Amino acid sequence: MKPAGGAFLGGAGSRLLPASIPFRFFGAAISFHLLAWLALLAGAERLPRFTGGLGWPLAALHLVTLGVLAMTAIGASLQLLPVATRQPVRSTRWPVAIWWLYTPGVGAVALGMGAGLPWLLGTGAAAVLSALLGYAALLAINLSGARGMPAVVAHGWLALLSLLVALGTALSLALAYLGVPLLDRNAALALHLLFAAYGFMGLLALGLSTILVPMFALAAAPDERRGLASAGLAGSALIAAALAALGVAPQPLRGLAIALGAVAVLLHLQLMGQALRSGMRRELGRSFTLVRVGWGGLLASLATAAASTAGAPLPDAAPTLFGLVVIGVWLLSFLLGILQRILPFLASMHVGRGSKRPPTPSSLSAEGPLAVHFWCHLAALAGLALACVADSGLLASLAAGVGAVGAAAFGSFFLTLLRRMRDSAAAPPGASRPMA
Repeated sequence: MKPAGGAFLGGAGSRLLPASIPFRFFGAAISFHLLAWLALLAGAERLPRFTGGLGWPLAALHLVTLGVLAMTAIGASLQLLPVATRQPVRSTRWPVAIWWLYTPGVGAVALGMGAGLPWLLGTGAAAVLSALLGYAALLAINLSGARGMPAVVAHGWLALLSLLVALGTALSLALAYLGVPLLDRNAALALHLLFAAYGFMGLLALGLSTILVPMFALAAAPDERRGLASAGLAGSALIAAALAALGVAPQPLRGLAIALGAVAVLLHLQLMGQALRSGMRRELGRSFTLVRVGWGGLLASLATAAASTAGAPLPDAAPTLFGLVVIGVWLLSFLLGILQRILPFLASMHVGRGSKRPPTPSSLSAEGPLAVHFWCHLAALAGLALACVADSGLLASLAAGVGAVGAAAFGSFFLTLLRRMRDSAAAPPGASRPMA
């Protein structure tokens, strides 16, 4: 009998970072989430046929990728991996230093892109690059000392290698705006999308899912052999796609990459589906509806890539729609679904350390703002897709406005969580804590 998905939490209290560290990353991500929708609102007229170039659509894209997705990935992995791999926290200064370097760097990158200021973009990119290299070093140290959970560790190593490739191609693209590119722009752009979205964020999401999904569902841990097989197939798919992007047998290798990636994803989703069906907690609410939307977006992105490779006729807005599916429908939906689960869970662990009756995650959460966010998020994504098909800046503006309302509601949920966390921590030792 395999241990339950949450069994790795045994003795986790000694491996928790101070609450201020992961929550500062999550708080920054939630702030950048709102700023991303506002930036998209500012550049809505260009969105339906956006294919690149400085401006607010590019700023919005990077506020999501760097500010929301990568920021959350850093905070989550710095907290969860020491717990999952049974290691003590080696440093609290490094994560704090990374945050202070990374957060203003992301802001400078976004403002430089939106306002068309290459010097500011370059300054921000240097800060982001330095911070992510520091994070990569912490991740490597953590993975090298891992004990157990080989599938999670394999995904982590592949995500780390992908991050390094994504940073190299990002540097080339940033230098191109300064007139000194390192790689051909089209090749660098293809590699950057591949290794940032599918490599770093995608593989880290898949790896951490094998911890989080069974934990939230109260299910047995997934089969390690199938988890390793999924990681191996995904890594092989990245290699094939990278070679195709560099011009080596583009059509055959692109098709092979999509096939390998599809098998890897289907194998992963089979493991996740089994955990959700067999878990003792069946009702996971709107949060896991968003997670399932994200999984659907991942499959849809692979289907779209396959259709493009096969030469099927696609609409003029296909490139923008593909980016929307990968970044918005898949990664952002999945992350926001998981984040609204993990935030109350971590808050409960931190507040309840040393307490006989800690507050439950649900007592620290706020369902009203999450309901508003849920419907606004889905409506905004649907509106953006419709705006791209109809080539309508007005529809894009309306969708971005709805998305901003949803992001503000998610921010309200986070602020409520912090307030309840503070109130619970300040309660006298003998006082009863809130229970749901």
